[in-house]
Amino acid sequence: MRIRTLLAAGLGAIVLAALARCGFAAEAAADDGRLLSAETEPGQWMMVGRDFSEQRFSPLTQINKETVKRLGLAWFFATGSRRGLEATPVVVDGVLYTTGTWSKVYALDAANGKLLWSYDPQVPRRWGVYACCDVVNRGVAVWQGKVYLGTLDGRLIALEAATGEPLWSVLSVPPDRPYTITAAPRVIHGKVIIGNGGADYAGVRGYISAYDANDGHLVWRFYTVPASKAEAQPPVMAKAAQTWSGRSWQAAGGGGTVWGDLAYDPKLNLIYFGTGNPSPWNNRIRNPDGKDNLFTASIVALDADRGQYRWHFQTTPDDAWDYDADQNLVLADLVINGKKRQVMMQANKNGFFYVLNRVTGDFVSGGAFVDQNWAKGLEPGTGRPILAGPPYARNGKFVNPSPLGGHNWQAMAFNPQTRLVYIPANQAPFLYQAESGFQLVLGRWDTGLNLAAEAAPPGIDPLLLRAIIQRVVAGQLIAWDPVEETARWRVRQPLPWNGGVLTTAAGLVFEGTADGRFVVYDAEDGKLLWQQHLPNGIIAAPMTYAIGDRQYVAVMMGWGGSFGLLAGEAARVNGRDYAGYLLVYALDAEAALPAPEPRLRGIPEPPKIDADDQALTNGDRFYNQLCAVCHGANAISSSALPDLRYMDMDTHRQFDRIVLAGALSERGMASFAALLTPEQVKDIHAYLVRRAQATRDAKLESERWAGIKMFFYGLIAPLLNWLQGLKFS
Repeated sequence: MRIRTLLAAGLGAIVLAALARCGFAAEAAADDGRLLSAETEPGQWMMVGRDFSEQRFSPLTQINKETVKRLGLAWFFATGSRRGLEATPVVVDGVLYTTGTWSKVYALDAANGKLLWSYDPQVPRRWGVYACCDVVNRGVAVWQGKVYLGTLDGRLIALEAATGEPLWSVLSVPPDRPYTITAAPRVIHGKVIIGNGGADYAGVRGYISAYDANDGHLVWRFYTVPASKAEAQPPVMAKAAQTWSGRSWQAAGGGGTVWGDLAYDPKLNLIYFGTGNPSPWNNRIRNPDGKDNLFTASIVALDADRGQYRWHFQTTPDDAWDYDADQNLVLADLVINGKKRQVMMQANKNGFFYVLNRVTGDFVSGGAFVDQNWAKGLEPGTGRPILAGPPYARNGKFVNPSPLGGHNWQAMAFNPQTRLVYIPANQAPFLYQAESGFQLVLGRWDTGLNLAAEAAPPGIDPLLLRAIIQRVVAGQLIAWDPVEETARWRVRQPLPWNGGVLTTAAGLVFEGTADGRFVVYDAEDGKLLWQQHLPNGIIAAPMTYAIGDRQYVAVMMGWGGSFGLLAGEAARVNGRDYAGYLLVYALDAEAALPAPEPRLRGIPEPPKIDADDQALTNGDRFYNQLCAVCHGANAISSSALPDLRYMDMDTHRQFDRIVLAGALSERGMASFAALLTPEQVKDIHAYLVRRAQATRDAKLESERWAGIKMFFYGLIAPLLNWLQGLKFS
């Protein structure tokens, strides 16, 4: 029976691929049988992780260590967006499906890039204020002639795969709370599985849902944090409620959102997913008794049919650092101590790499894959972290990893031939300082931290700031041996927030970088085999597929995401205003992208504003607490969002209307009237005017002294970093 099913699936794939090459849009006939046996169709990429194990490993070998030098751009598709692009495309029977910003979907001929159809769910732009980490989307699911999409405003939509026409739509989140959906859905046994995001905002309680793939009715839902004590809840939630204390978390919702990827084991019929941070971040506010706060910052296993709890493993109990456990999970069978083990692996945001028994959830092993100083290590046998001290200090405490994470949503990959996991890792410390006078406001960032403490001191020379940041902030691609618990090799990248990873049976590792390169490494030793410089950064993961006898590699190019918005001086490189594209590569191809448009360089003369030192100090604090998450730290935008130092005179005149009255809400700039008073907005405006004038003056001076300064700062930056490092201890 098994052989007959595989033969039928293979014959169907051949016929549909032939139809696609003849100009007919295939109907994405990826049913349960094909998805479960995805490894038998090497030329397809039917799920964002390729198969349910989420290994992101391809058996294709036409592009290999000998031929990779012939790699070139075969075709490209312009998304029209200048925001972050995070999707991994899906290819089924010659049709490529991908998503862009604001949850738009595109169906393209996978051989030549011809647009077959597109769909815009018309997400209200004002909802962008609730997107902690940019207006991004990470892809679609495809099943039985349908394409499934989660939208930024919380809808789950089914589209006709052949035409893009909507079939059904359900609102998967409460309409009055700041939830978002950015993850790609998964379809398992006729059910669409989707979570949501928003744990950084007050009023959000995490959960994961399963909907009927045919008509969209809710089949089951599992909450990741307890309900209010007045509500009835399942026994597992009643038990979880014992790990919470105080009452502030109930008003805040508790957090714990399921915003990342999930994995599935068909033999065990278990779904695995990670959960986000508890809310608010500051555990002194949320959790005065220091309890674990289940099931936040955890990996959870559920029965796929009914959504019933099976086991959990908490990576960061009583999380105080925004150490979500939503990073991608990889399933594999490893030989550990001479015994074959069914394991799950995760490179967690907290800097530790976990190997778990995926049958029981028991801890197998763990080790730090990046520098970290929040924990002394993990308890043998349990994997519980051994804390290195209290999370916060009176004047703040520098901690590694930052909320950026040692590893974030950018997918890692596992190569079953090398037995190595390839991790896009980050290096960036963070000053954790409690916010004084914290008040819970539904819909606002709910951290309980003084985010303004991250801002550079007023008046610091921008060249000195750049020199310091270049020493402190970086990225890595790490080849991690999960059995030996050590790095086999590391490649340092000049910036963090690099793209996800693809690995292949040809012994290759593909990755896009934040500084605008598409790179191929030798999977065995990390040797650079090929690279192409690009006009924009890449944060998405590549994938590969075959049409006929030709192998293609596809990746979305578009800088953005949480670090892309906030980074400021840490990510000021060329190309941030370049449009986002889907890039598709093949051997002996010679397509070329359009040349970048000239960038605006001169800062307009700002208006004269009379403001005293206290007003400027207040404006600095309010801006970096509330505005920097989109417009960049220290009023330096490192993304396509407006750099507010460059405002023209008309924008200056309308500043109050924009910030308080929501004059630009339909372009994504919502009103902040619930969070700021007119006087505070006046102070922010004064701060931005001062930043504009200071930047104009610095540009004139740097043109004369830049070379000498950078040489000098290059000498003293290591000393400053060493002094900063003393605070880590």
